[in-house]
Amino acid sequence: MKKVSRRDFLGTLAGLSLISIEELKADVPFGKKDISDFCKKLKPVGRILQTEGYYVWCNAPIYAPDGKVHVFYSRWADKYKMGGWIHKSEIAHAVADSPESEFKYVETILAPRGNGFWDGTTCHNPHIQFIDGKYCLFYMGNSNGKTNTKRIGLATADSLDGPWIRPDKPLFEAGSDGSWDDHCTTNPAFLKHPNGEYWLYYKSWNSKEYTDAKNPTIKGNRKYGLAIAKNLEGPYVRYEGNPIVDFSGYGENRQVEDAYIYYEKKKFKMIMRDMGFFNHTVGLYFESKDGIHWAKPKIAFHGADTYIKQLPPPPHLTRYGRFERPQILMKDGKPAYLFTTTQGGDYMTSSGFVFKIEP
Repeated sequence: MKKVSRRDFLGTLAGLSLISIEELKADVPFGKKDISDFCKKLKPVGRILQTEGYYVWCNAPIYAPDGKVHVFYSRWADKYKMGGWIHKSEIAHAVADSPESEFKYVETILAPRGNGFWDGTTCHNPHIQFIDGKYCLFYMGNSNGKTNTKRIGLATADSLDGPWIRPDKPLFEAGSDGSWDDHCTTNPAFLKHPNGEYWLYYKSWNSKEYTDAKNPTIKGNRKYGLAIAKNLEGPYVRYEGNPIVDFSGYGENRQVEDAYIYYEKKKFKMIMRDMGFFNHTVGLYFESKDGIHWAKPKIAFHGADTYIKQLPPPPHLTRYGRFERPQILMKDGKPAYLFTTTQGGDYMTSSGFVFKIEP
């Protein structure tokens, strides 16, 4: 498999900047020039879906035809602690009158199906879109409660209220043995390209790097790839230049995850969770002319301390103070609200957190 070169990744089409190793080091800590316009438009609304007895994660919003907002989110019982996402997560459905109203649980729509199913032990990472006249819920499932069977699937429905047609097989499998993405496919982001193609962005890493890691706290390096199909249901073919986002060359195991991608004003735009480019607290914002070659990232959002005051972190919440799994509520083709997840809240587990995106 052909790998994209370091120059190809950092190089961009006309009008987008380049970054060098020296520039990256100079940008830590980041300065005002690293703050994106997207970040400057964020106004915190507050927590949503604080649920007694549960951790809440992965809040994916969409407007219904009647103007109400539906959120599809992952959750698991708090007795399993934070690690329950990998072996006990389910995907639930909540509704609110507006993005700033109270979201109320409706039902669980996807739960682990048990032995023999590709999503038998967890259902996680929901991402919702309306595509080709139907609602498409991309998600991750696994079959053994571990990372090496994580696969991306696609459930569909004619209505946000279901019923949901659940796939018997994953939408997209892991790469061949030895490839950069042979461990899993997870954290889906999706875009129907202006040319009519279906573009699936996914996170993965290499199994050998993961299992042979000398440092148990640094296992594998998360990168993003792209797969393209002529039809929504596939088959999805890997882009030959994968991975398209790869920070491993910078050292210190810098990584990315949790991509959300959209198309606006003839540009592809992407937000992600930072895993070491600047630090592990902020989000990253990228732009691209082609959806493949991305300019140097800027800050998409700050850590929680910038927006809210919280109690000191309890020992069991090791991701306290940062926002993860960014998803955007689009309105008339424009970003209207940013939905994230963060630890803490009333029950000291985790919940959704919403920002308004000012015009």
